[in-house]
Amino acid sequence: MKYILTFLTICAYTLLFAQESRQEIYCKHFFYGYPYGTPASNDLIIRDIYALSNNDSTKFADWVAYRLSMHEVDGDLTVERDWKTDPWLNENETLEDSPDDYLKANRKLKTDRGHQAPLASFKGSRHAAHTNYLSNITPQKSDLNQGPWSQLEEKVRDLVKKGNPVFVMTGPLYEREMKKLPESDEPHVVPSGYWKIICTEVSKDISIAGFIFDQETPRTDKIISHLATVDDIEIRSGLDFLWLLDDGLETELEEKIDMNFASEHFGE
Repeated sequence: MKYILTFLTICAYTLLFAQESRQEIYCKHFFYGYPYGTPASNDLIIRDIYALSNNDSTKFADWVAYRLSMHEVDGDLTVERDWKTDPWLNENETLEDSPDDYLKANRKLKTDRGHQAPLASFKGSRHAAHTNYLSNITPQKSDLNQGPWSQLEEKVRDLVKKGNPVFVMTGPLYEREMKKLPESDEPHVVPSGYWKIICTEVSKDISIAGFIFDQETPRTDKIISHLATVDDIEIRSGLDFLWLLDDGLETELEEKIDMNFASEHFGE
């Protein structure tokens, strides 16, 4: 019955998305289309080092997409974690640095300011400080942020250093109610988990690895144990990915886990 329900859910999403006309938006950070399915009230922000869709209700990005090459990854630029309110958003659309909406969150909730597009991946870019805008930050449990999440970001940089650009899409999940930031004066919704999709294309050969992490993921968890299909991420996030691909290829890539690619680059 579980598999029947999953199949029916996928079909429902397919029919829904197929009936809608999609705005054409071209950006170097998008891999065969932007993540589709966010509310019409979201703000699309495109910067040199990433693009994101900011949700006015949650106060966080529903997705962040970024393209990494050696130009971004290879460098010795030092950038402090100097958190700033996103200057392109109104004050009622995002969390703020003054007064600090994250004040006491680490002590009371064991929560970090978690980058979605990671600061450490842009040491070669003069725009690296843009990763510190609070639109690119979410409240992420310290064990997850400093453990598997950070390790996965490092694995992505290692993959870039092998010579080909890597496209990353990432965002939050809201599957149960979480405690609010204790000192925030803005209404917001804290994510219960996160997803990440990593894509490469070499000589028209596309490789994809998807991951889902719960907020309570232990610091010592293995990255590989959080592999997920793109289909699963679509169902749980409500978004549609890779929709500019040929339908047959899209289905093939999204319904399976590429264990060869994942084990080679995200295993031990």
